[in-house]
Amino acid sequence: MLGEFLRARRRLVDPSGLPDHRSRRAPGLRRDEVALLAGVSAHYYARLERGQDRHPSPQVLDALARALELDADAAGHLHRLAAAQPPRRRRAPRPERVSPELAALVDRWTAEAAVVISRYRDVLAANALAPLVNPGYTVGGNLLRHAFLDPSSREVYVDWREVAEGAVAGLRAAAGADPDDPRLSALVGELSVKSDEFRRMWARHDVRGKTGGTKTFRSPLVGELALRFEAFAVVGTQGQTLYVFHPEPGSRAAESPGRSPETSNTRSPTRQASALVEDPYSTRVQRRVAAMPSSSRRRA
Repeated sequence: MLGEFLRARRRLVDPSGLPDHRSRRAPGLRRDEVALLAGVSAHYYARLERGQDRHPSPQVLDALARALELDADAAGHLHRLAAAQPPRRRRAPRPERVSPELAALVDRWTAEAAVVISRYRDVLAANALAPLVNPGYTVGGNLLRHAFLDPSSREVYVDWREVAEGAVAGLRAAAGADPDDPRLSALVGELSVKSDEFRRMWARHDVRGKTGGTKTFRSPLVGELALRFEAFAVVGTQGQTLYVFHPEPGSRAAESPGRSPETSNTRSPTRQASALVEDPYSTRVQRRVAAMPSSSRRRA
């Protein structure tokens, strides 16, 4: 995996400013150029790419990270790959679950959409509001399968490509120093066979971990939602993350009376989702939808 990562990242570096950069047949840097920039011999660097030397020193890894113009996430991933242990015999994996205490906490979270995601991007827990914001946040589903294999995801995610690239880079980051994990290999194999776009994104070896950001959803029930999210690592688990979605501070949605602590626990999930919408006209329309009996909404 170290050699694959080096090859993939080498091809992504812009060679502008280097000799003959306009007449190259292949994208990116040549092996000897990476070696020169990193201060190692071309022979040694070739051994790294071929997998013949898998444990370079931290100093060499730092030099390679600079030569390949890696950001902090990708450089950390490079160090983890170099420290990876050889493949070992594994027990059959058990189904992953959240603790009862965390599941109960997520369930009681009524003012914001909240989900717990595994390192494989399985949805392990979600409150009632989450699937109204994004149908992909349904317990038992997988966010990567939803993004790449479900055509409806391109309607749900307004910035689908950005979300898809972030999900793939996040999976790389979560894989860390255990790239031979059989569940990871099975998931990557399935998606690579069924989705050309996933296969191309995975081959880039992008690595990116996120602790927060903004996503824009197009919900079938409440329309377009621009929500801030915060990510919290679940201590004592192997890569579980709690995501909480909320309106930007100071937005109309954040100041909505429907989001006050006094009313959030008494409103239905659909009405709470409507309260997240910022556009005044959309809010009026969506409140009418939310007020309809559930049986009427199913027939519509």
